[in-house]
Amino acid sequence: MGKNKLKKFDDLQGYPHVFQYPFSALQEKGFEMQGKWGKQFFKNENPIVLELGCGKGEYAVGLAKRYPQKNFIGIDIKGARMWSGAKQALEEGINNVAFLRTNIELIDRFFAKGEVSEIWITFPDPQMKKVRKRLTSTRFMQLYQNILSPEGLIHLKSDCRHLHDYTRAVAEGNQLPIEVANTDIYGTGFADELLSIKTTYEKRFLAQGVPITYLRFRLDNRTGFDPIEFAPDEQLQG
Repeated sequence: MGKNKLKKFDDLQGYPHVFQYPFSALQEKGFEMQGKWGKQFFKNENPIVLELGCGKGEYAVGLAKRYPQKNFIGIDIKGARMWSGAKQALEEGINNVAFLRTNIELIDRFFAKGEVSEIWITFPDPQMKKVRKRLTSTRFMQLYQNILSPEGLIHLKSDCRHLHDYTRAVAEGNQLPIEVANTDIYGTGFADELLSIKTTYEKRFLAQGVPITYLRFRLDNRTGFDPIEFAPDEQLQG
């Protein structure tokens, strides 16, 4: 491991807004702030919004700066990447953003039922060969339902048309209300100030001329989700 990466890990250990919980630590003592993020950390009752697979944290920080009336938490397992957003938030005094280093599969161990109001999934690995690992598969929808408030929002921003179409199929197949489904937010002029926040990956994709997609839908309080069969060459129109 390089000295620069070690330095970043050392920094994260001392950042008051960064929480690092590998599975072993979670097993041993659990997470004492589950259900208490607003009261114990943010010191307010504002809505909590997650960015899953936050990478360098550009979206979490960008959202926090635009919406001071909400609280944001970036979640990723890669600490060296997360360091960038955590450092920026600390230096700029952005108090409504935090970072959680853990596996996304464990998020329902960190948040109580209804504690989260929205989830952003920004440029995730589409997992073309492993449907269960897609962050928008029915397996993950069940996890999100465990922590989202009733009618909680899910946002998916991606360079992968297949993932966009697959996720739309999951939402439609389970009768989840879709509010927006756009397969080229910049080409159609749909990208507003919110959607124009750009991650490192997004800038790279845009430079290559790749269309950026966006999907927004709501979860309900159902008890389960029907799995959706979706072949790699399928495309939904509209």
